[in-house]
Amino acid sequence: MSERAQDKFIEPLTVRIATAVRITGLSRSRIYELIQAGELDTVKVGHATLIQYQSLKSLTRN
Repeated sequence: MSERAQDKFIEPLTVRIATAVRITGLSRSRIYELIQAGELDTVKVGHATLIQYQSLKSLTRN
């Protein structure tokens, strides 16, 4: 795969709640429940809550 093609497949480090809802098909409230249960790792940047993408992928692999 060329370097240019690889650039198109770079995974994000974090995603916003709305993006997590879209890509998982889970409800917003379920995402927050998973965060509260410690099943999703998050990072706060200012007022934004960002979910670590690897954490989200791990959740869907189980």
